[in-house]
Amino acid sequence: MTSQPEQRSKVARRAVLGTALGGAAAAALPGAAHADEPLRTVPSVADSPVTGRRPWRLRDTLTTDGAWARFLRGQDLLWTRLPTRWYEGPFLGDGLLGSMVYQEPGANRIRFTVQHGRVQDHRPEFGSGWGTCRLPVGHLTLDPVGTITAVDWRLSLWNAELTGTVTTTAGTLHLSALIHDEVLAVRTTADGDERVVWTFHPEDAISPRKISEAPPAGYSANPPWTTRTTTDGTEQVLQPLTGGGRTATAHRRVGDDLLLSVGHSFPSDTAAETDSLRNLRGVTSYGGLRRRHIRWWHAFYRKSFVSFPDQRLQSFHWIQLYKVASASRADGPVMATSGPWLEPTPWPAVWWNLNVQLEYWLIHGSNHLELDALATTLRQNQEQLIANVPAAYRVDSSGVGRSSDRFANREVGRPGTGTEVGNLTWALHNVWLSYRHSMDKSLLRDTVFPVLRRAVNYYLHFLTPGSDGKLHLPSTLSPEYPVVPPQDTTYDLSLIRWGCRTLIESAELLGIDDELIPRWQEVLAKLTPYPVDDNGYMIGAETPYAQSHRHYSHLLMVYPLYLVNWDQPESRDLIAKSIAHWHALTGAHRGYSYTGAASMYAMTGDGDTAITYLRKFFDPTTRFPCQANTHYTEAGPVIETPLSASQSLHDMFCQSWGGVIRVFPAVPTEWADVTLHDFRTQGAFLVSAVRKAGTTRFIRVRSLEGEPLKLRHGLTGTLTVLLDDGHPARTQDLGDGTLAIDLPKGREVLVHSGSRPDLVIAPVAVSEPGPAWGLP
Repeated sequence: MTSQPEQRSKVARRAVLGTALGGAAAAALPGAAHADEPLRTVPSVADSPVTGRRPWRLRDTLTTDGAWARFLRGQDLLWTRLPTRWYEGPFLGDGLLGSMVYQEPGANRIRFTVQHGRVQDHRPEFGSGWGTCRLPVGHLTLDPVGTITAVDWRLSLWNAELTGTVTTTAGTLHLSALIHDEVLAVRTTADGDERVVWTFHPEDAISPRKISEAPPAGYSANPPWTTRTTTDGTEQVLQPLTGGGRTATAHRRVGDDLLLSVGHSFPSDTAAETDSLRNLRGVTSYGGLRRRHIRWWHAFYRKSFVSFPDQRLQSFHWIQLYKVASASRADGPVMATSGPWLEPTPWPAVWWNLNVQLEYWLIHGSNHLELDALATTLRQNQEQLIANVPAAYRVDSSGVGRSSDRFANREVGRPGTGTEVGNLTWALHNVWLSYRHSMDKSLLRDTVFPVLRRAVNYYLHFLTPGSDGKLHLPSTLSPEYPVVPPQDTTYDLSLIRWGCRTLIESAELLGIDDELIPRWQEVLAKLTPYPVDDNGYMIGAETPYAQSHRHYSHLLMVYPLYLVNWDQPESRDLIAKSIAHWHALTGAHRGYSYTGAASMYAMTGDGDTAITYLRKFFDPTTRFPCQANTHYTEAGPVIETPLSASQSLHDMFCQSWGGVIRVFPAVPTEWADVTLHDFRTQGAFLVSAVRKAGTTRFIRVRSLEGEPLKLRHGLTGTLTVLLDDGHPARTQDLGDGTLAIDLPKGREVLVHSGSRPDLVIAPVAVSEPGPAWGLP
């Protein structure tokens, strides 16, 4: 963490302007100022006198709805063939209600799935796979008169709306569909002899895990659903649950419009009915809901911008932003493995040992912290996290097991029994990233510090000194690796180190004189080193990485924790051979194995190797590639992998670990032009930058909270570093192409070399054309 206590003076803050969690201080180049010297003005060219007018300003070409609509239209998904599977079709959502559109299996109908992120069972005695799993709701079908012969659909990202036609032997159906405020709205008209016929099909409230196993002993099915019609003609399907609570689906036709909403309540058996009806009664027509809907989405996209010359990957990235906003909102449930789009799957729950972490990484750089349901979940369910640990440790500890419902209800095992222990600590790293990107001290005070303190305490109960004088951890599981180390699992050692460092720095930031600080310091001093062999980092003590595995848990200290990183020259060989060995053993890798490797190589500055690994995820000959609509499946839908691919792109364009903002650190050689605008970094900075013909032209940084700024700019020659009032900024050359810049809260700085370039934010020209996503 780079921040220092508020009570320190600005001079003191500058003196420690780089103390970074897991990062090494940058070495000064010859002639550069030393870290304890004051900031100074660097030589500058073309300094503008202060004339009362702002001497420089970015010219953003994407300031109008029309400009945004034109750009995003080029990223839309298209269909000229009828999708037959969920991972081929359009998808809609608002962070709660979700729908996927594809052919009804084996029938001449079009299915609109109806699923909701709050709908789950409430019988924890049967585990997260059956007892607290996500439950299906149902699906609509559009039932044409004639045989479907063609479709022409567009999923507009800008409007978050599906539009198009269905051609049949009897005529044409015209449709538009969206989801907003927990209402699915579809407007449909018919030409020729076609008719608009909708049917809602409730689905049995049983775990989607039934595709892979039988129910556990003692499990009884939920009661059957019932239907009723209200006085205004709204139809409701009511699904009671054996463990308490209820799901209610309400739908009605209003002219050409079909409106549907889902409510779920627990323990109440009646609130769901009320909620579903209230949601519908707040909508008078498709058009009225659409106006509210597009206002939200248009404001969403304007928060940041990225453009690069690979058409297929650029579209993919913008689709992931649409996807994550369709799947998550800060006031909604944390994403399960499928997001809100439940399908048959062995994983109908929240998975805490990798999935949930990867799901939320891209919200930070893209400047969309309003989607952070993970931080909300951990803040709101602290009592449950306490209840998850064995009773003997609840006085000071918390944890969460491998998978859970949206309330984090899953007990965690004890070190010494070979179970996963570190999942809560890893999830808290995501929340810490949200803190670092916002510098919202309430998030640090109310969630990160108290929950992390308890998560680390759970480890501390089991650390024991060995004959070597080091602290050792009894047997734990490196997530899903088939061999359990006898002790000192690398996954947990990484998380213990990160946790103790973060607690010490958080206590200082919050002004807390915590009694455990000496203990955390002792752990950092005495914790056993990571087990290493000739091939690099091991799974744990006496346990080499000896068989192919999809997870990179044994490399967590490298990515995403950056405790061991490329700024440490002594670590580079170990990092390189560890990553290479992980991928040398093939057979069990999955999509996120490639996105993880891409991000690791981006950390090393090797953009060409990074893009090579990332492209493996998009290679249709790969065993588990990205699918036609950018979703991803293994034994069932797993949403985290494509979302993590967008984070890999972020890592190529801008990194801010270790207290240093690195602009264009690993751009592939083939991408000569890149534009970033309002990319959010740690320290709560918004970065805009333009790269042309393989050279960075300018960087603009806006400080939202006045944190210390260290910028690795990648520029050569004499630099101009100007504040927004035209004065030269006070800077310090830290060497290695890094400047410390004094940038007060609310101010902006412009950095460039040579004469001032055109300060234009605009999409870059496509140099690698590619087909649209979908089934064009």
